[in-house]
Amino acid sequence: MSIAIFGILLGLLVGYYIPLNLSGATSIYLSVAILAAVDSLLGGIRANFEGRFDSLVFVSGFFFNSLMAFILAYLGDQLGVPLYYTALFVFGTRLFNNLGYIRRYLIKRL
Repeated sequence: MSIAIFGILLGLLVGYYIPLNLSGATSIYLSVAILAAVDSLLGGIRANFEGRFDSLVFVSGFFFNSLMAFILAYLGDQLGVPLYYTALFVFGTRLFNNLGYIRRYLIKRL
């Protein structure tokens, strides 16, 4: 778990000190991909609490979900249909469900 926390902190530091300017269209794709990545991260934490964490499932889900959300937003933009709303809704719902489970688990432990 300490390796994961170190990786998150390192990513935050690199992201803070290396500025990245994106266009408006690209920022939509990236925001959906980041939301999918955060959903996968919280899903991994939840799976760890449930005792069923599998690193291969986590890593593959992390990259696959992020890539699919990015592609979905891009294809929707090319078709003129805002499909990124679908990804925002699905991953946002999953994110809050996982957060709720993690919160209940931590409250029970305390």
